[in-house]
Amino acid sequence: MKYGELAIFSGITDEEVESMIHCFRMRRARFEPGQTICAYGESGGEVGVLVRGQAALVRFDDAGTRTILERVESGGVFGEALAFTPELGDCVEVVSAGESEALFMEYGHLMKRCEKACAHHSKLVQNMFRLVADHTRRLSRRVEVLSRRSIREKLRCYFRLCRLEAGSDSFTLPFTLSALADYISTDRSAMMRELRKMREEGLVSVEGRQVVWREAGGATRAHSSR
Repeated sequence: MKYGELAIFSGITDEEVESMIHCFRMRRARFEPGQTICAYGESGGEVGVLVRGQAALVRFDDAGTRTILERVESGGVFGEALAFTPELGDCVEVVSAGESEALFMEYGHLMKRCEKACAHHSKLVQNMFRLVADHTRRLSRRVEVLSRRSIREKLRCYFRLCRLEAGSDSFTLPFTLSALADYISTDRSAMMRELRKMREEGLVSVEGRQVVWREAGGATRAHSSR
């Protein structure tokens, strides 16, 4: 495995990573699709690094309603020490989206001063802070989406953000439409009805996970037809 391909180990050689794995007593684990990688409140203060595969940060409320909080890509980090501990009885889990593999380290090992003053330890901490900042930015984007009152406005906000990130009107959703309904915290059937209306108005084209956002042109056509 080339650890340098993972953002958290950027600028650190594979030999240095292997040394830290031994020094920090990191543990490695593999997971099947749908398996829980980490349950917040039970992780014992560990920080996880997804070294292979994809996962989702999922919240289950006391009624069993599932909400996707964030998508975790290969190289992503997770753990309650980097986010929050549920206070209202909600269950927050990192769930594997396919076959995946993760490294776990104790948060204390990561943040304490290295006795050998290793440069790669300092680099790891720098990388971690950058990833936490990215994590915060992604959650802020989701707050931006959820702050919209209607399903249509949530979809419009999310598609606009995707378009900005892709730099193109055409982009690929990071998850299925069912997962998108979870992400924007709405009923899937109601969301699909709204998407159908938006297609008919020429605002959007959706084929599987491929989306073409035509808001400007669609809005003009819709206005001229009235």
